[in-house]
Amino acid sequence: MKNKVFGIDIGATTIKVVWLDKQKEGYLLNSVLTVPAPAKGLLSESPLDQEEMAQTLSKLLSDAQISTRMANVALPESQVYTRVIEMPVLSDKELASAIYWEAEQYIPVSLTSVTLDYKVLRRPDPTEPNPKMDVLLVGAPTVLIDKYERILATAGITINVLETEILSAIRSIVIGQNKFPSSLIVNIGALHTSLAIVRSGTLIFTYSLPTGGVALSRAIAADFGFSLAQAEEYKKAYGLSNKNFEGKIGKATQPVLSSIISEVKKAIVYYNGKYVTDPIKQIVITGGTAKLPGINSFFVNATGIETEIANPWKVLIPQEVPKEILDDAPSYTIGVGLAMRDYE
Repeated sequence: MKNKVFGIDIGATTIKVVWLDKQKEGYLLNSVLTVPAPAKGLLSESPLDQEEMAQTLSKLLSDAQISTRMANVALPESQVYTRVIEMPVLSDKELASAIYWEAEQYIPVSLTSVTLDYKVLRRPDPTEPNPKMDVLLVGAPTVLIDKYERILATAGITINVLETEILSAIRSIVIGQNKFPSSLIVNIGALHTSLAIVRSGTLIFTYSLPTGGVALSRAIAADFGFSLAQAEEYKKAYGLSNKNFEGKIGKATQPVLSSIISEVKKAIVYYNGKYVTDPIKQIVITGGTAKLPGINSFFVNATGIETEIANPWKVLIPQEVPKEILDDAPSYTIGVGLAMRDYE
């Protein structure tokens, strides 16, 4: 029987759907499809733009031949407040009472306008000195949730779960939690970049910065006099090879890349100060920008840490999958993670 829930990754420039079935040996890919997102996407408050988004989603599901209408959906990191916080060891009942007061310290808007969710990531060994538990705190603007629910309902889609993009990405990347090395995950989206540190298979740090692949394309377009579409193709063709990075492409993209690397290094310093005996073993780059030629070498040179490109399709059992889908693997980490969620 086919799974009754699929994943929808609604990005700034594309919308992706992924539908999986869990088998004994791995996952079977039922359906996958990507389409361009409407120009104004989910940022617009216009009823006409929202209707266009609903129609796009409805057609996407039809074209992808997805028969179920129950979906797991990712919320954009740039519009959600996500923190991993340390708290004294509390019972579930005590935590439910205390989390609101903790949230007031970390969410910079009135909590009356936010929908809160939380999850205990790690409870310490009672023998630890000064034991603390790690709690994931997520606050999403209620108006944002209402918008998603309204648009998807118009498209005939029922939301099963809403979660943040980085949680979905981690699920598809961190396979075999006990064996997965301490890692820094860098999810470079179109408009923002999310960082996450995973230790012993568990999220311990997350942060989002407002720059991404579109900023790189704009920088190239401005320097070369290209259209944004031309700059995107030029970026994909030449990437960040040493020759080009030392030349004009490097000069154009240096400010954007430097801002990402700066935050990566800060995250590493934070982690190393807290977990002295268990350093970060690898960086995993995901998102559409992860496909840029030479980006893994660029990160290695900048950080000195082994860097690989995410491949969420590793979870699939042997089957025929179009080459263009396999080649575009890092773009699907969020969609695959959403589709995997109900099998946790």
